[in-house]
Amino acid sequence: MTPPPARSVEQCTEDVLRRLENDVDAWVATAAPDGAVPHLVPLSFVWDGTSLLIATAAGSPVGRGLVATGRARLGVGSARDVVLIEGVAQAVTPEDLPEEDAEVFAGKTGFDPRRLADRYLYFRVVPRRVQAWREENEPHGRELMRDGRWLVAG
Repeated sequence: MTPPPARSVEQCTEDVLRRLENDVDAWVATAAPDGAVPHLVPLSFVWDGTSLLIATAAGSPVGRGLVATGRARLGVGSARDVVLIEGVAQAVTPEDLPEEDAEVFAGKTGFDPRRLADRYLYFRVVPRRVQAWREENEPHGRELMRDGRWLVAG
């Protein structure tokens, strides 16, 4: 199978922004600061143009890792069309999350942590680095954001 032609950095950035706007699920990886085993879980997200909003049980390994380190890595898409995001995560309690944001999250993801018996936290993940590629022919130009700044206008 012949891979599609490599995209320009501009086209790749547009594709990434469209994917963040339209996709719902990401793989989220965290690790505790003590060097404990990293955890990788699928979580739903909402992109607001500057950050991803995710939610997980406060006592889960991922929730504890996000609180402890304030860092996360997310993978969106498939192995043949992936977006990798390294970001800074800030915990937000359900009580402190604006009602509008909670409603948007529940509406897009079909999941409303406010309705669960277990304590959940929301996390705003602000990207610091974004990479993307579809196939092996896109190794150059895969870095689209560095130090929180898009390398080209999206």
